[in-house]
Amino acid sequence: MIGNKNRLLYRLWAEESGLGGMLILLFIMHFIAIPFFGSYPRFMVGLNIFWMLFLFAGIFSLSKHKKQAFIISIIPILFVIIQWIDYFNRNIIILFADLFLTIAVMGLLIMLVLRKVLEPGPVTTYRIIGSIVVYMLLVHLWCTLYLFLFRHIEGSFNIVKSQFESNSDQASFMYFSYISITSTGFGEIVPLHPLARSLVQIEVLTGVLYPVILIGRLVSDANFSIKKQE
Repeated sequence: MIGNKNRLLYRLWAEESGLGGMLILLFIMHFIAIPFFGSYPRFMVGLNIFWMLFLFAGIFSLSKHKKQAFIISIIPILFVIIQWIDYFNRNIIILFADLFLTIAVMGLLIMLVLRKVLEPGPVTTYRIIGSIVVYMLLVHLWCTLYLFLFRHIEGSFNIVKSQFESNSDQASFMYFSYISITSTGFGEIVPLHPLARSLVQIEVLTGVLYPVILIGRLVSDANFSIKKQE
């Protein structure tokens, strides 16, 4: 494990209590920042920069040595490069490279949090909180996939346009991702393209199985640990 213990972002990864901080950050991002400020490009750029720094902190905090950290860092570095290229020169290759690297970055972040949650040791409340963080990151991942389909496949979703200027496409699909993973479904956004429907089905299945398999298991182990101590 490498890093600077005096830095806030490092402490979020180095200490189990940092999982609680991650939950708060995601809560602010998903339920305040994106819904109310998602239509402001500069704000979203700043928000994305923060999360990239957060990811780099996780890579360098949890890696066993610098060489491993630098190798893993290639993924987010390539992501940033492709983002800049896409801004100035958009084409089909860059488009799919951007999608692939976005999924890779989100997957890397999920794996880092899971590593923290599942590391050896007793199951604590913070680890259960960490499993909820992973759940919310999965919501964000599917939101990204839905947004890509909506922007690049015309008619892939039927969406009721909001009369509020603060509402953005990302906010709409973040909302849709939450109601899909929880199997709620209010009908304001309807997937029409076969790929969109398949993604919704997979997210619903994930939303049903994940809490049972991981969160439920962690809660069960935590209760077992308490009983054993008594």
